[in-house]
Amino acid sequence: MKWLLSISALVCFSAASPRFHEPPTSGPVEKILGADISFLPQLEAEGKLFYDHGVQKEAIQLLKDNGFNYIRLRIFVDPTSDSGYSKKGYCGLSDTKKMATRIKAAHLKFLLDFHYSDTWADPGKQFKPAAWKGLDFQGLQTQMKTYTTSVIQALKDQGTEPDMVQVGNEINHGMLWPDGNTRHPDTLAAFLKAGIAGVKAVDAHIPIMLHIACGGQNQESRWFLDNMISRGVKFDVIGESYYPQWHGTLEDLKANLTDLASRYKQDVIVVEYTQHKKEVNDIALNIQGKQRVGTFIWEPLNTWEQFIDGKTGQTIDSLIDLYPAIQKTYDIH
Repeated sequence: MKWLLSISALVCFSAASPRFHEPPTSGPVEKILGADISFLPQLEAEGKLFYDHGVQKEAIQLLKDNGFNYIRLRIFVDPTSDSGYSKKGYCGLSDTKKMATRIKAAHLKFLLDFHYSDTWADPGKQFKPAAWKGLDFQGLQTQMKTYTTSVIQALKDQGTEPDMVQVGNEINHGMLWPDGNTRHPDTLAAFLKAGIAGVKAVDAHIPIMLHIACGGQNQESRWFLDNMISRGVKFDVIGESYYPQWHGTLEDLKANLTDLASRYKQDVIVVEYTQHKKEVNDIALNIQGKQRVGTFIWEPLNTWEQFIDGKTGQTIDSLIDLYPAIQKTYDIH
């Protein structure tokens, strides 16, 4: 579900983009060792069990025991719609509330990832929710804010308010197509402002992430960020996806993150990756002068380079054992 950047994103870049410097942070840095495990309710409904070095464990506890301190969840607007993700409602609000309760009960932090779609949103597809398709520009702005507020409020009401929020998923080609495509940057910025306002209406202190799929692509990253910043979009964290088949080498990733960290005041985090687990964490956790640094591995319980054997539910020791070592090396709490 990750896609190559379009030519249009490249030709719009201006090499004269500004630098947004900020003094190095003082005080402790929040170090994040996170995992997106949004598939977990589906896996459990299918009867999957998980074993940590041969000992059966609840999945969130398994992650915590191996050094993880943050969980990421995606949320779809109406996954039960005709074109939605699942008639069973996986990754809808009800599902998210249950998972958020489990995360907080484990004393872990929680990143909420709004897709603003009834199904997967990524650089190759940003489909409007079915119920929003007839709305005009103003209507979409209003609905973005109203929906976002309702979700955050529902989570706050049960004592599971997210510790960070993504307004959109891999939005380097925009969101709510065709209106919010990056060919219409003013419209995209307006949508982002509406979503951010929806979060802030509940809690003004929740950090906001903008998530782009340009891990090793510096020009594309700068083009998107400069366009949104110049249009007054206020956010706290730059989230990058890094999949080497689409986003370049580890050297490209390091060069991009290093430049973004020096160029912009926002924190910089790798919010999706699977391959090169140790190397990606070493790069992300060595960023200097920021309040937050770290990573979120994408769906390690069952997809791509997972560290759980899909057939047996047993941890793959050579992969899971990397994480306690990372936790110790970087003193992650």
